[in-house]
Amino acid sequence: MIPLRDKNPSSTTPFVTMLLIITNVLVFFYELSLGVSLHRFLMHYALVPAKLVYYGEVPGIAFTGILGSFFFSMFLHGGWLHIIGNMWYLWIFGDNVEDRLGHGRFLLFYITCGIVASVVHIFFNSRSTMPVVGASGAIAGVLGAYLVSFPFSRIITAVPIFFFFTLIEIPAAVLLLFWFVLQFFSGALSIAVSAHAGGGGVAWWAHVGGFVGGMILINIFSARKKVYRRV
Repeated sequence: MIPLRDKNPSSTTPFVTMLLIITNVLVFFYELSLGVSLHRFLMHYALVPAKLVYYGEVPGIAFTGILGSFFFSMFLHGGWLHIIGNMWYLWIFGDNVEDRLGHGRFLLFYITCGIVASVVHIFFNSRSTMPVVGASGAIAGVLGAYLVSFPFSRIITAVPIFFFFTLIEIPAAVLLLFWFVLQFFSGALSIAVSAHAGGGGVAWWAHVGGFVGGMILINIFSARKKVYRRV
């Protein structure tokens, strides 16, 4: 299922959502310009779980750099499909969450969800030396917040039926819970696979952690009470 847009217009301009998208795209184009230096760049700025877990055992690793990777890794991406998919979800669901929280609180909420997602990923992949990149953990937090705030909002979704796509309006609760269950079971499967294959692939547990974190944090970060549209 591919969400195309929601039928829940926001009452304010999503400046922070747009700024995050622009920033991610600009950083991605910078990555493309690095050529053969990209791997060194990612190993320096991306989140590498083993660096934190085994800090002190490997010489030459600055603790400030490890902490910084929790933030910088949110703006790095591994390919065109990776960034397009992430930015698409952020564009669809970010404006309404920003509308609820306000611009400043939304930015802080987004970053916090990204950090929570990274912590959960490290918990399940503590020995991994593979760099973790992407905004998906933070965006998963946005999805969790959207589920709590607008469960009955209608999402126009492209659903594959045999060889064709059909447009269907699906309640946000159905779409987002389906997405979460998929991430959870994919994460559970990845534990079994990594035991034999050494890990790698999609950071499923970052998605799970960010989503649950967003569901919890949305009420903590809420600036004010208001009536939300249920379309």
